[in-house]
Amino acid sequence: MADNLDEELELELDDARLDDLDHETKSGEAALDRKLYFRELLRLQGELVKLQDWVHHEKKKIVILFEGRDSAGKGGVIKRITQRLNPRVCRIAALPAPSERERTQWYFQRYVAHLPAGGEIVLFDRSWYNRAGVEKVMGFCTEEQYQEFFKSVPEFERMLIRSGTILLKYWFSITDEEQQFRFTMRIRDPLKQWKLSPMDVEARSRWELYTKAKETMLEHTHLPDSPWWIVDAVDKKRARLNCIAHLLSQVPYKQVAHEPVVLPSRVRNPDYHRGPIPPEMYVPERF
Repeated sequence: MADNLDEELELELDDARLDDLDHETKSGEAALDRKLYFRELLRLQGELVKLQDWVHHEKKKIVILFEGRDSAGKGGVIKRITQRLNPRVCRIAALPAPSERERTQWYFQRYVAHLPAGGEIVLFDRSWYNRAGVEKVMGFCTEEQYQEFFKSVPEFERMLIRSGTILLKYWFSITDEEQQFRFTMRIRDPLKQWKLSPMDVEARSRWELYTKAKETMLEHTHLPDSPWWIVDAVDKKRARLNCIAHLLSQVPYKQVAHEPVVLPSRVRNPDYHRGPIPPEMYVPERF
């Protein structure tokens, strides 16, 4: 419940309100940790805005992949990254299961359609690494397709990098016990039950198979020009801060100078008269 409350606070929080958080916790130590999290989150989000301005101004292209166990916190960090950014610059690609037509395409084809143009950032909430994880474990691909993926993905990623794309790959890691706890909380919370798909439930019984698939994936695709970065995500808040801070450290962005914004004077036309709006057009005031 406290974590859910913090998520709601984040949406409305600004730096001036941080000092008002003391009364919401019982111990001074807990309040300090909580305030530190919010203060650091706001600071990092301010840097993300600078990164966004630089990407837009310099027409850079950034692709960030978020992979990991179900309920590992990928969505949480993506939400914090995009929370204060322009959706026209920074967007999320969360692809559904492939259609019948997409299953007959070149494997990477449907992902290519979501890659950024100049001046854009794309966050993949799961990516082409589905083939190395869920598709392998759940039997959605053949062994031949699986092996071909490991041959193709290094070249695919090198092509992205040679085209000027900055590519970052994050794997969110949690323990068996933590996943069990988070799944249980989702089952009990009616506002989060939608996050627990039948695939997630089935994956719970295949923990070791997913571990083996992850180890194989890292062995084949942790490359010098496109390395994996592991995020210890048992503590959600620390994982968010650590991931965002690391992301910022991997991009050579600079603050872009902007001309000061000056609002023009309001122009008033004496011949204009605002017409009446019929009462039935208004939304009923129920609250």
